[in-house]
Amino acid sequence: MNKPKIRAGIVGARFAANFHVDAIRRVYGTDPEIVGVVSRSMETAKAFAEPRGLDAFDDLDALLGEIDVLHVCVPAYAHEAVAIKALERGVTPIIEKPFTGYFGDGSETFDARSMPRQEALDGALDGVKRLLEAEAASSARILYAENWVYVPAIQKEREILEKTGAQILWMHGEEAHSGSHSPVYGLWRFGGGGSLIGKGCHPLTAALYLKRVEGRARDGNPIRPAAITARTHDLTRVEGYIDAGHIRTDYDDVEDFSMQHVTFTDGTIATIFASEVVMGGIHNWLEVVANNHRTVCNINPNTAMQTFNPVHENFDDIYVVEKIETKQGWAMTAPDEDFTTGFPQEIEAFYRAITSGGPVESDSSLAADAVATMYAGYLSAERKGAEVPITLL
Repeated sequence: MNKPKIRAGIVGARFAANFHVDAIRRVYGTDPEIVGVVSRSMETAKAFAEPRGLDAFDDLDALLGEIDVLHVCVPAYAHEAVAIKALERGVTPIIEKPFTGYFGDGSETFDARSMPRQEALDGALDGVKRLLEAEAASSARILYAENWVYVPAIQKEREILEKTGAQILWMHGEEAHSGSHSPVYGLWRFGGGGSLIGKGCHPLTAALYLKRVEGRARDGNPIRPAAITARTHDLTRVEGYIDAGHIRTDYDDVEDFSMQHVTFTDGTIATIFASEVVMGGIHNWLEVVANNHRTVCNINPNTAMQTFNPVHENFDDIYVVEKIETKQGWAMTAPDEDFTTGFPQEIEAFYRAITSGGPVESDSSLAADAVATMYAGYLSAERKGAEVPITLL
């Protein structure tokens, strides 16, 4: 039986683009073909494309004319424009996190420290509306690349909720490590915020997703977020901070710690922490406490594999785990980190849905709820934790 051929393109040529290419090449059941990559410069596109056997394009429009699916792996400030251009051409955009946001007035001197958070909330919601309107007018649809939705542990919890009729009472989770890969992460105009959105989007969206699953399983109506109280902090910029050299500190106008406490429409809750000040690798987990069970989803680190290395140099050519500061001593070594964090499952699910026309677990509606929740959180943080209602689109 011939598998349907789906032509894919990549926009962006850095960290996210790399794991998207790897995940596409692991897809089973459909037959994706990576046509090529486009970046801000032809030099960057070629540097990414050539070692992977891909073609480099110098123009996004030219690439869009050759593909069915566009992997949007550019910084968050460019997501909206790129995705809308794809939708207008009938090309399905797979949009990396965060979905979109508010990135200031477009100037290079924009400083979010003096920005009213209501302005950020309104701007982010306007961006979401433009994306949803473009999707509604297109023959294509938006696929939201939130890998936490497809993490094996999260999908196992989905099965538990669906088969047992459980009610989630509260959740808490975290994503944290010692600083982002991106050289522009510390500037609001590129990322739309700091740790609250850059890292908090992952456990938050997983929590939003599981409440949707619960409601969908019970009566077909997803349970959605209603209100939020949040706090943000600049821990590496407090007076008297002692920099020992292990944690990234070059954050200009974004926070390096956040807490979001979400109340859902059914009165249940989730609390999400995110920070840039945790050493020892990435700390990713979500705990679910329900009326008939309890689940702890240990995404990273976990004990699938543990290694002891007495000399750091022994493991020079061995990947241990993301963001680990040293390979010496005991480590929670990842035998297949991409699989554990849901990347190949996410991309395979998307290609199967593109082929069949069926639903996906992570779509524009879930993405919209995440953006609305996080930017309401920024407004709450400006108000020292006062509760803010969440605008659902």
